[in-house]
Amino acid sequence: MTFQADLGHRVTSDAQREQFMVQAAKLYYDLDRNQSEIAQELGLTRWQVGRLLQEARETGIVRIEIVPRSQRRPDLEAKLQALWGLREAIVVPGPAPGPAKDEGPADEAIAIDAVAQAAAQYLAALAPRPGLVGVSWGRTMTAVARRLPPRWNEGVQVVLLNGATAIRGTAFRTNAVAEGFAEAGPGSATLLPVPAIVGNPATRAVLEADPVIAGILDTARAAPVACFGMGPMASRSVHVDSGYLDAGEIEALQRAGAVGDVLGRFLDAEGRIVSPELDARTIGLRPEALREKSHSIGVAAGAQKAGIARACLVAGFVNVLVTDAATAAQLLGGGQDG
Repeated sequence: MTFQADLGHRVTSDAQREQFMVQAAKLYYDLDRNQSEIAQELGLTRWQVGRLLQEARETGIVRIEIVPRSQRRPDLEAKLQALWGLREAIVVPGPAPGPAKDEGPADEAIAIDAVAQAAAQYLAALAPRPGLVGVSWGRTMTAVARRLPPRWNEGVQVVLLNGATAIRGTAFRTNAVAEGFAEAGPGSATLLPVPAIVGNPATRAVLEADPVIAGILDTARAAPVACFGMGPMASRSVHVDSGYLDAGEIEALQRAGAVGDVLGRFLDAEGRIVSPELDARTIGLRPEALREKSHSIGVAAGAQKAGIARACLVAGFVNVLVTDAATAAQLLGGGQDG
């Protein structure tokens, strides 16, 4: 497309049109003139200046590069947003690539910390600041709570989205996320003082019918912002560490097509529940409720989370994704891109 006709008798050649583009671009980008001022100086209309600046970008005379001060991958972020229709994507570089081998514990820890810091910064920068935030629990969310800046949201109410009373003690208090978010606020935490998974569906029905528990679940549904981790299918699952499931049950879920869990619900690649029997014993907000949030912030660090992250994207459970570059590359259909 050329805009010679738009400029009338002022332009008689491509070289002249290019000269106008360069003049307009210098005035706009380097000298901070607005389009009305440029139009007056060049003897053009404001509309003609706008067309010149547009063509300058399209033809490469003007190249705009986003260079965030924090370490980010805006190239991958833009692709994720376009592909999955996300409200926002935040991608941080992962560990430097080494020899071809599976991701080790050290690499996983580095990825989790970097992604957690990015998620914490995003939450702290939300405007207007949400008065009510729902959170899940687990290793990644524990890291997010640890990375929240002091006084990130004074007076915030934090509600736990799924049951977190552990059967066994663990080395890290992965079920104390809501308290961590509230302490950094500073604000208050509303906990869900029930197990994530109970022994039979009747127990779940009784617990969820209790007025106190029902009220907490209503608060979780009302939260406009939800921030949650996405658990992979692994023997190191927090559900195994906490005593809810054993390694054999994790293997059975994997054979049934599970790619991971969100809010304690094990999902297949399309975001569907894989075990109705287990689901009937699981207490907490259902993943479908995440679609109703203004900000449904999924936090996934490490290549092993790509399967469950993709399932959540397919199902529409996430509208803000915070992840690392290697996982982002997998979600875009490519290999690792650190």
